[in-house]
Amino acid sequence: MLSSKLCEELGIQYPVFQGGMAHIADGELAAAVSNAGGLGIISAMNMNAEYLKEQINIARQLTDKPFGVNVMLMSPYTDEVAQLLADEHVAVITTGAGNPSKYMKLWVGAGIKVIPVVASVALAKMVERAGAFAIIAEGGESGGHVGDTTTIALVPQVCDAVSIPVIAAGGIADGRGMAAAFMLGACGVQMGTRFLVAEECNVHKTYKEKIIKASDISTIVTGKRLGHPVRSIKTPFSRAYSKAEYSSISDDDLEQMAVGTLRLAAVSGDAEKGCFLAGQVAGLVTKEQPAKEIIEEVCVEAEKLLKGAYKWVN
Repeated sequence: MLSSKLCEELGIQYPVFQGGMAHIADGELAAAVSNAGGLGIISAMNMNAEYLKEQINIARQLTDKPFGVNVMLMSPYTDEVAQLLADEHVAVITTGAGNPSKYMKLWVGAGIKVIPVVASVALAKMVERAGAFAIIAEGGESGGHVGDTTTIALVPQVCDAVSIPVIAAGGIADGRGMAAAFMLGACGVQMGTRFLVAEECNVHKTYKEKIIKASDISTIVTGKRLGHPVRSIKTPFSRAYSKAEYSSISDDDLEQMAVGTLRLAAVSGDAEKGCFLAGQVAGLVTKEQPAKEIIEEVCVEAEKLLKGAYKWVN
């Protein structure tokens, strides 16, 4: 079965990370992915240390495998969450929405492998200097907060710029995407949208239905005006937000318009007012499956493709 040097160093079976999706990636999903041989990741999102400790305890009750926590660096609770993770000695921390350098000494000193998510070569170099174990290079095809550079352009440039392992993310939902990531120089992949339809994912059934019914043109990017672009499924909310973004509405009112909308989607399944974050590969996701089946299906397909990578070359 497909593996890489990343697996041995992290104590996992397959080089597959589950994305740290806010209001979705809880202790149950993380444990299921880790039990399936990948690296499950709990999202700390905008919640305090008490909430996160609860989710860590849930994961530890359900698995004895390594799992990680994703820290959203713009959260008002980042300082207390950072200390909790050092105290808990979680196996892996991934970070997003900023530069984690402030916390690197604390986390690395606690024996934690820190793997920041980056959308540029400059940030990749910066976090490597700060002591990152590896890097997740995430292209703009991904769901949620996105950068400008596509995965196929970003990953090889990051691989060339750093000497630590690179995990590819954004636009990966099957073995073809994984094989492509390896050919670009990555040694693992992170998938978010594909795990939204894992049987063990507790997201609202309406969210899963929207992913399964999506096509190649079902997503939209909004929020560029505020400097924080987000990719989501086209819905009444996202269309209204897109229209407002190019109106005379103030920046404060525009920002307020989106507050709480991800929770409405993930927890309540509100198809009118909710913001259903998803990547452009939603059109490839066609059914709900156990996490183990997802990981094995992706890795088996990728391995077959990589072994026959040159069959079309004369």
